[in-house]
Amino acid sequence: MFDEELLALAQMVVSEFVEAGFKIATVESCTGGLIGGCITAVSGSSAVFDRGFLTYSNDAKIDLVNVAPATLEEHGAVSAECASQMATGAIAAADVDASVAVTGIAGPGGGTDEKPVGLVFIAVATAREEGAFVERFEFGDIGRDQVRRETIREALEMLLGYGIDGDDEAELN
Repeated sequence: MFDEELLALAQMVVSEFVEAGFKIATVESCTGGLIGGCITAVSGSSAVFDRGFLTYSNDAKIDLVNVAPATLEEHGAVSAECASQMATGAIAAADVDASVAVTGIAGPGGGTDEKPVGLVFIAVATAREEGAFVERFEFGDIGRDQVRRETIREALEMLLGYGIDGDDEAELN
């Protein structure tokens, strides 16, 4: 179901989080659970993967991970602010050490000049720090499947780069 590159990244996430004794939660909008699916495709992932929140609708974002309605009204679901609240909300809602959250426009429709197809925000939060590290990606109109695949890849890489060490030089939002 997932290509070799994604499975190798997921294996690295599982291995590193097992070694650290950390648990993970995912909060997914545009990927519809595929990040969690990729992680759980790895044997032994139950040692680190706690749960996934599918927050495709705004109501789900509010109800499941406590995204503020004002954030959605002011910035929209596809925003750094929303991604940050999704990631930190998962830390509060689950007994996990790290979370990754994604929200974006996979296409083929739904884009605007301000928020084009292929725009994705990915956030990583940890239980040991306040806020979340958020990155903006503009994958372009490369097709729905490719936008989702690239989002999975970047989310796994962000978990590897920030989820355990927390030494990324970028500031938390």
